[in-house]
Amino acid sequence: MSDSRSVGAVESANGGLGSDRTGTSGLKKIVVASMAGTVVEWYEFFLYATAASLVFGTLFFPNAGTQLDGIIAAFLTYAVGFIARPIGGIVFGQIGDRLGRKHTLQMTIILVGVATFLMGCLPGFNTIGYWAPALLVALRFIQGFAVGGEWGGAVLLVAEHSPNESRGFWSSWPQSAVPVGNLLATLVLLTMSWVLPSAEFLSWGWRVAFWLSAIIVVLGYYIRSQVNEAPIFLEARAKVETEAAVSYGVGEVIRKYPLGILQAMGLRFAENILYYIIVSFSIVYLVAVHKYNTSQLLLALVIANVVHFLVIPQIGKLSDAMGRKPVYLIGAVLGAVWPFLAFPMFDTLNPVIIAIAITIGLVFHAFMYAGQPAIMSEMFPTRMRYSGVSLGYQVTSILAGSLAPIIATALLQQYNSWLPVALYIVIACAITAATVLSLRETKGVSLRDVDFADAKKHGLATAEAPLL
Repeated sequence: MSDSRSVGAVESANGGLGSDRTGTSGLKKIVVASMAGTVVEWYEFFLYATAASLVFGTLFFPNAGTQLDGIIAAFLTYAVGFIARPIGGIVFGQIGDRLGRKHTLQMTIILVGVATFLMGCLPGFNTIGYWAPALLVALRFIQGFAVGGEWGGAVLLVAEHSPNESRGFWSSWPQSAVPVGNLLATLVLLTMSWVLPSAEFLSWGWRVAFWLSAIIVVLGYYIRSQVNEAPIFLEARAKVETEAAVSYGVGEVIRKYPLGILQAMGLRFAENILYYIIVSFSIVYLVAVHKYNTSQLLLALVIANVVHFLVIPQIGKLSDAMGRKPVYLIGAVLGAVWPFLAFPMFDTLNPVIIAIAITIGLVFHAFMYAGQPAIMSEMFPTRMRYSGVSLGYQVTSILAGSLAPIIATALLQQYNSWLPVALYIVIACAITAATVLSLRETKGVSLRDVDFADAKKHGLATAEAPLL
């Protein structure tokens, strides 16, 4: 990969990138399209996470034993979605590198919408026995499969249209759609828990949140149908179609960029674990250990998600100014500090202090999360970028996010203390910090430079003729 100082020369040779081809108004439209679908898909994905903490352990696993046993069983079905995500990332990454980001994103939003709506229709264990958890697992797998293809396409649709000097800012907006989706899921469940008695909420109230997804799926699909592919992708696809030596997709990125995939996984590791400890295990800890009021806890999550949404683009902008590495490293260090602040704050049982603890956690998380799309998109050439970022992002979800609530709950059950959970987070952050230090800085780099370096390295083009 050529140094970012050569950006100007390459840009001149290729007619510019980002704002030269996609004006600010056009870029905003692409951001909205990317966010619209991402909000829908993560609304549905996080809806399951919250329901797993509050409802599914009782409804689908009533004979699990203790309350924590039921929650662990529900989180195991939750983990199925994470197992499906890399499979979806592989399948949709291949499709996205071949057919395009736009069409792939239209497929994923429909698939996740159907699965989520059907979840809301499932009868419980007391009605159909073991068919209830079995069908829940099947639908969770489909949901995770679709989400596995969502992230890469959503962030690349923006990153590949963005100006080099502000890619961190623009591509962070799809990341900010994640707390919006989580916020909507939490708000719906919070409203239902406020207006309904506990028995009715467990019986049917939670289902309304799943059924509502059908409305926003239609909206998200329509918005995504109104945008175009980035010129750099169309040019790379044309190159693949006309030159037999040029390949694309999952197999190619594994052969040519195995270190890049491992580095992307390392970047993702602590961020993913920290997030699910904050938004999922915090619920378990407060409800199971302290019998904390569910509605107050959901309200704290609402506040934290609003702040998370607001800070992500600002930290994305910071990564354009300071660089990808220092901002990410700050996040890894702060993430390791958070549990030692948060759990004592949780133990106060003060609603304000609890809300502050969760909010601080998500702000620390944003220092890692905001810059991910930019830094990962700058690690892979266009012809295999969807597959590369999807593998690095989604495979890590199995080892990190899917297991984090399970491991944390098991540690709490075994040691009856939050300290082992804190040490677990510290180890994860150390792995991510080491990965950050292994990277080269890519702030401001041209994606055409990335393609040119790939072409030169693998003999696909001459130095005077960058891969287009």
